Amino acid sequence: MDLKSKIRIIENFPKEGISFKDITTLTKDGDVFKYVVKKMADNLRDKNLDYIVGPEARGFIFGAAVAYELGIGFIQIRKKGKLPGEVKEVKYDLEYGSNTLEIHVDAIEEGKRVAIVDDLLATGGTVSAASELIENSFQAKVVAMEFLIELESLKGRNKLEGCEVNSLVKYII
Repeated sequence: MDLKSKIRIIENFPKEGISFKDITTLTKDGDVFKYVVKKMADNLRDKNLDYIVGPEARGFIFGAAVAYELGIGFIQIRKKGKLPGEVKEVKYDLEYGSNTLEIHVDAIEEGKRVAIVDDLLATGGTVSAASELIENSFQAKVVAMEFLIELESLKGRNKLEGCEVNSLVKYII
């Protein structure tokens, strides 16, 4: 299936010079969305996973659906201040500033195997921080990462050594 044809490109959004990959045109097509979820799940099916972790926000869309398809639990990683209760956090640097990701303190049991599922791999900063949070806070193992889109020229994959990384659609920007 030609997934690129299902992704709308919006130039100069959210700012000048950015070529935004809009997945809403893909997710609104039930057959295409189902295909993507099944493809991601099939790539993870033999990994003996305990959980799928999805970073806020579009990681919730694909991560929850993939977890459902695999019959395993789904865990949210959110931006600072979005989760109630006690959390563990990791701060990470962005191109201009920093951000913080949080996860509930009881989200993952020690030694569990997880995969991170998200819509986009760009610079790898967010997913690298999410992996660090999972492995350092819970002594769990991130065994795979699954993405709908990868922006190859940003070389985010280089930050994710030691983990299987797969993306369904690749763009060179």
